[in-house]
Amino acid sequence: MTRRERPVVPAQLNFKKQRDALTRLPLGERFEHIIRSNLWAADSKSGLGSELGATAHLRSVLPAFLAKHGVRSILDVPCGDFGWLSMVDLGIHYVGADIVPSLVAENERRYGGSSSGRQFLTLDVTKDPLPRADLVLCRDCLVHLSFDNIERALANIRASGAAFLLTTTFLEHEANVDIDDGDWRMVNLERPPFNLPAPIDVLVEECKEGEGAYADKALGLWPLEDR
Repeated sequence: MTRRERPVVPAQLNFKKQRDALTRLPLGERFEHIIRSNLWAADSKSGLGSELGATAHLRSVLPAFLAKHGVRSILDVPCGDFGWLSMVDLGIHYVGADIVPSLVAENERRYGGSSSGRQFLTLDVTKDPLPRADLVLCRDCLVHLSFDNIERALANIRASGAAFLLTTTFLEHEANVDIDDGDWRMVNLERPPFNLPAPIDVLVEECKEGEGAYADKALGLWPLEDR
């Protein structure tokens, strides 16, 4: 396998500049500051990976992927600004949750309501009880969390009673490293310290960032045995 050259991304550079101030904040306040200051330097409040161009392929294939696995309800955590997913007709029950209250309030105002079939909640994926759904979508989240909080998030998702987890993994990444919460790095969930089995299905996102340097970015589908 050819080793990819991975350029540093804006989320890493900008976090480094504010690390001392950010690491003094509790998790919720930390991500509130990141969103409010647009630390990830993107048109989408959720970062470059949530812009419409970055999600074009994913938006085109996600509904069929969910239907293939019999998914009738989804918990999207974190839902971020719901920008790219608002463009997708999922045709199933949707709950979005995020640790940043201002995002949740804006999403509910713009996209929620009883007639929309969508609900938005303020939740911390690492510790708050999660509403039950067939599938938990946890995209572009674990890449921003420390090892300890990734483990907490995975345990909490398993405890939710969902049948599946669909989450970001970099298929060719070899060695996971720990970070401060709010920073960014790639994660391969099949590698230590997580050591998950191979996913039962994969959605490769066709990421164009860094001139293809992150082309192995994917959503891996794992069954949750403790449901």
